[in-house]
Amino acid sequence: MSTKTEKHFIPLNIAILVVSDSRTEADDISGNTLVERASAAGHHISEKKIVPDNIYQIRAAVSNWIVDDAVNVIISTGGTGVTGRDGTPEAILPLLDKVLDGFGETFRMLSYQDIKTSTIQSRALAGVANATYLFCLPGSASACRTAWDLLINAQLDHRTRPCNLVQLMPRLMES
Repeated sequence: MSTKTEKHFIPLNIAILVVSDSRTEADDISGNTLVERASAAGHHISEKKIVPDNIYQIRAAVSNWIVDDAVNVIISTGGTGVTGRDGTPEAILPLLDKVLDGFGETFRMLSYQDIKTSTIQSRALAGVANATYLFCLPGSASACRTAWDLLINAQLDHRTRPCNLVQLMPRLMES
């Protein structure tokens, strides 16, 4: 269980990517769920974008954010399943400097409580690229709530103890 110390909150700049062939800004529940939760936590939304399930369009959007020093975190939703069009992990993995295996493992463990064995269909993942954290979530609003509420939120708060991802940010570019 994480605890928070009495330090001041450090807001991060978060970009949200919705991967979908059918969603529009008018009916995007998952991306809006992430925007609402990140904003309520005190973070800034740098940009929110919707792209189709296309490896190269996903990779282009994410690559632009990875090289932008103003973006600290990228969260994508959608494209992590097993159908022919699901390609978010294939788009993101080549961009990562390091994979945070524990994120996907823990996400599936937590999801099991709600969706039981269907969680094996999720290829949720996280990693870091050019000192930018990336989280790739399934496309359902429920999965976004689970990931944000039970994993991401605490790790993006430098007050969380015993450790968090924010405290490591100054060291991500060490060689």
